[in-house]
Amino acid sequence: MNFIKRALLSVARKKGKSIILFSVIFILGNVIAGAIAIQQSTQNVEKNVKSQLGGMATIELDYENNQDKFMEADLVIENLTEEKIKTIGESPYVKYYDYNSVSWAETKSLKTASMDEENMYGSSGFNLKGSNYPKILDVEEKNIKITDGTVFTQDDIDNGKNVALISTGVAEANGLSVGDQMIIDRVANDYTESGETKELFKMDIPVEIIGIFEPVTVEMKDSSDEDSNSMAMDQQQYMSMEQMNTIYLPNKVVIENDKAFSDKYMEESPTYAESMAESGLEEETYEYYTPVYVLNSVDDVEAFKEETEPLLPPLYAVKASTDQYDQIGGSMNSLSKISGYVVTIAVAAALLIISLVVLLFMRDRKHELGIYLSLGDKRGHVMGQIIIEMVLISGIALVLSLISGNFLGKIVSDSLLNSDILTTANDSMDMMYYAGSSLGVSDLTTADIMNSYKVEFSLGYVVTYLVVGLATTLLSAIVPLLYIVRLNPKKIMM
Repeated sequence: MNFIKRALLSVARKKGKSIILFSVIFILGNVIAGAIAIQQSTQNVEKNVKSQLGGMATIELDYENNQDKFMEADLVIENLTEEKIKTIGESPYVKYYDYNSVSWAETKSLKTASMDEENMYGSSGFNLKGSNYPKILDVEEKNIKITDGTVFTQDDIDNGKNVALISTGVAEANGLSVGDQMIIDRVANDYTESGETKELFKMDIPVEIIGIFEPVTVEMKDSSDEDSNSMAMDQQQYMSMEQMNTIYLPNKVVIENDKAFSDKYMEESPTYAESMAESGLEEETYEYYTPVYVLNSVDDVEAFKEETEPLLPPLYAVKASTDQYDQIGGSMNSLSKISGYVVTIAVAAALLIISLVVLLFMRDRKHELGIYLSLGDKRGHVMGQIIIEMVLISGIALVLSLISGNFLGKIVSDSLLNSDILTTANDSMDMMYYAGSSLGVSDLTTADIMNSYKVEFSLGYVVTYLVVGLATTLLSAIVPLLYIVRLNPKKIMM
């Protein structure tokens, strides 16, 4: 009889042993399926959230990991040079990049944009944001959109021409349009002993308006927490006004005017000049840049970090837009680790238990197997029969546990996410509602991450589970097959 037919008949006739093996594989399969379902779901959350955050990176001083060094009195911080920024920008992971010289200008005649008559979110000055990328990174990344005019040309950047882009709010407040000349009347104030403000001098920066932009506002997410939603709206309004009161200029314009302004300040204010001399900053270069690198893909973030960090001066580190997920996604990370441990333990247990069960069955069937061999059947056929029996039983058990294991994974993960085991990681990060830096602002919260977590059927889950399940079953057959190899039909039949 063909060994394949023997395998099918053996499964049907030996119902008790088949049911026992089925039950063992089904139970272990549920554990493995549930853990893989959780792991796949957490990985999907991480992938989706990081994709929304985007693949951007910057280089900043790493205060968090160098607190002791920053407390040293004789600390000397090396500036990140323009040459170093350009060298890093040549990385194959970088799509395009910009580096900005940022300053602040308090003005008297030039009016800022405000959201209401009380100027609740307004200010008395402007963010001067220099750019080395003609197309302006904020435009390319859709943080702002050009409503009139154009962006810089390469000639504007290279020669440091006095041209600027302003927001619609600033244009309306001052009656300006594209092509007009605008004076940024930068005021230097000093403070008297009584606390009153005293104007020292005013320095005019004449610029031509070549473009007008509008900040791109992000639609607020619905939230059941009114306090959190109100806080988010306030933060968004504040950041929107910060963007509205930003003037984009070529880097050289910002740097040259900063130097001239500081030199004039030291002339007019002996106190300021003395403090600068004591700090050793009277010879400051003013060429301090904040680079922003837009990567080809969000998947390139870690590779870009590994490649870049050895090139950085001391105390600097690469910060990426995806870091925010790592900071507030503690529950997902913990859940992913737990599920990974469960998969490893369950697979190891399955290998041991299934191997022992099948081996015991083989010992009971040694006379049957001895007859096959004594009749001249090949050992390979006998081994093939055992493998077919295991694959047939385990295949049915694995398919059924695929469904029940997914349901089990949903119940277990929901319980863990609602328990104190994982909520502790979230509580410490809830204050980080907004994370703003040179990479922009994101309103990602732990609630957003938790809400995006779903255990569901996916092609990745099905394929991963079936591959792991079948591989575990086949590996479990190694010990029983070795038993068959060692069988001596003569001794068995005597």
